[in-house]
Amino acid sequence: MPVSPASPLTLPRRSTRLSEIRQPVSGELAQFQDHFREQMATDVWLLDRVVQYVLKRKGKQVRPMLVLLTAKASGGVTQTAYEAASLVELLHTATLVHDDVVDEADRRRGQFSINAVWKNKVAVLLGDYLLSRGLLMALDANAYGL
Repeated sequence: MPVSPASPLTLPRRSTRLSEIRQPVSGELAQFQDHFREQMATDVWLLDRVVQYVLKRKGKQVRPMLVLLTAKASGGVTQTAYEAASLVELLHTATLVHDDVVDEADRRRGQFSINAVWKNKVAVLLGDYLLSRGLLMALDANAYGL
């Protein structure tokens, strides 16, 4: 038997804003952004310039937010949680950069994509750099037992 809209089994719809979900870890997200910026740092001039462009266009940061919320619900946000959140965001950003090259996209979130500004070679190298930074972070975390 189909459930009618007036049925007590129908759950009310509630629109949850991302800001409401973010609120419990807003302070931690600010610390995450500093940690993430440090993880993306490079001494290579061109690479640094492209990285700064990426950092200015930060997205919703849903993945790091979920990592931090999970950590907070599981006993507290530690250095390991910041490492994990940065690793997830680095890998996600790398895949987006590579995806824009494959799709020949000239925009991402209303801004020019990396490949539109610096061409495909630089975009692929940036994506590779982010992937390698993520791998190095994972190796460091493993070496230190995090």
